[in-house]
Amino acid sequence: MDEFLSFVARNPVLFTLFGVVTLLLIANELHGILRGGKRLTPTEAVRLSNDRDAQFIDVRSPADFKRGHVIGAVNVPSAKLDEHKKVLDKVKTKPVIVYCALGGTAPAVVEKLRQRGFEEAYAMRGGINAWQGAGLPIRTPSS
Repeated sequence: MDEFLSFVARNPVLFTLFGVVTLLLIANELHGILRGGKRLTPTEAVRLSNDRDAQFIDVRSPADFKRGHVIGAVNVPSAKLDEHKKVLDKVKTKPVIVYCALGGTAPAVVEKLRQRGFEEAYAMRGGINAWQGAGLPIRTPSS
């Protein structure tokens, strides 16, 4: 413990920066939970899809969707939610897993969906990048 206190005393700027970064990470997680509820990992999303026939909703642009998306996902760009009311109404009774590129946009879309009566809407943590990072399959133009 004495070594730790000595380190802190010798490196106050480094220790302060560490504390700030830690607080920002905690605040970011709390903000995501309060805004979009529970965020699923790609593995949890697969489990929910397999167990309860959840619908994946890709909120990226149509061009990004065409380059590769989760198999069975529908493309509903986040800026055009109102234009896709019919598509969304068809899956309103199912669990819905919303994803974007990195996981930053999906929680806001989940919040909007919940305001529209979606009881089970979840954001996927890390987006399509986390999905691919976990080695899960995607549909590409060549597949």
